[in-house]
Amino acid sequence: MTAKLTALRRTIDRLDSQIIKLLNERTRHVLEVGRIKHKAGQEYYAPHRECAVLDSICKRNRGPISNESLRAIYREIMSSALSAEKSMRIAYLGPEATFTHEAALQRFGNSLRYLPLKTITDVFNEVSKRTADFGVVPVENSTEGIVTHTLDMFADSDLRIVAQMVLPIQHCLLSRVPRHRIRKLYLHPQTMAQCRNWLQRNFPAAEIVETSSNARSAELAAADPSAGAIAGLLAAEKYNLPVLEHDIQDNAANATRFLVLGRTCSPPTGYDRTSLMFCVAHRVGALYSALEAFRKHGVNMTKIESRPSKRKAWEYYFFVDCEGHYLDRPVAKAIAMLQQHCVFVKVLGSYPISELT
Repeated sequence: MTAKLTALRRTIDRLDSQIIKLLNERTRHVLEVGRIKHKAGQEYYAPHRECAVLDSICKRNRGPISNESLRAIYREIMSSALSAEKSMRIAYLGPEATFTHEAALQRFGNSLRYLPLKTITDVFNEVSKRTADFGVVPVENSTEGIVTHTLDMFADSDLRIVAQMVLPIQHCLLSRVPRHRIRKLYLHPQTMAQCRNWLQRNFPAAEIVETSSNARSAELAAADPSAGAIAGLLAAEKYNLPVLEHDIQDNAANATRFLVLGRTCSPPTGYDRTSLMFCVAHRVGALYSALEAFRKHGVNMTKIESRPSKRKAWEYYFFVDCEGHYLDRPVAKAIAMLQQHCVFVKVLGSYPISELT
């Protein structure tokens, strides 16, 4: 048995040496690609290429490594290569250990620099000023709906949506004390909305203290001997809080969609989504006429939201997601027709429909 283990370990060591050699060779090629892109004035980070690489390795995978694990491994490989190309900085709605932070890590990996910010406005501003290369913000939750602040920021911003991810939101009960001794719960208002039924069943008499973020909830609970927090696993890890119960959200399919903010849209991949906003004239049937553009050109509209323009009373912006890239012929025709019926049309971005889970 000992001889067999020794032989297997030697084989593993030899394979590790080969993997290290190949990873460094791969990185040298990535750096050369980066130099070419830099001379052409292109962005180092290319979401369409990233999606193609991940899809390709999963198609070639024969196990026993799962596709999910392989994606995580390659995420870090690509993150390391990006950090070698350029000292990239990713702004996100903070603080650390929030779900937005987790989404940013899943998209960009652990090798880049991260900038936690207090507000969504701050994230937009830092990317606009080029203090950050990209930004990550939440845009909608499957339980609680749209994040209005994110939509409102697009009205005056020149930034583009360059990628998206959908992160399952798994809330946990965290505390240093046993469950029966918890008298107070720290939680963010959105978390409370997503766990309302669970709270009523399990802690009907507990004092509820609202916080500014899930990470702040965990931080406060870590210092309070009579309290618990509801937050995610990243916050539990950061503040060394035991997890007393997993997945306490009311909706098992609870998920949040996040957007990556940048300056340049990806080219078409054949499996894209376009987000745009428009404002119609104040006349009977104006919205109906505008939306006819999507039907006429066979473009599937997957979402529509309205927001007050904040410039004129009773004037609204409409935000639409549709299938396809803005350079695709049907989408381009729909946008051209839309412009005939609107006083304002703005493409917010076209990006691969990749949903990280």
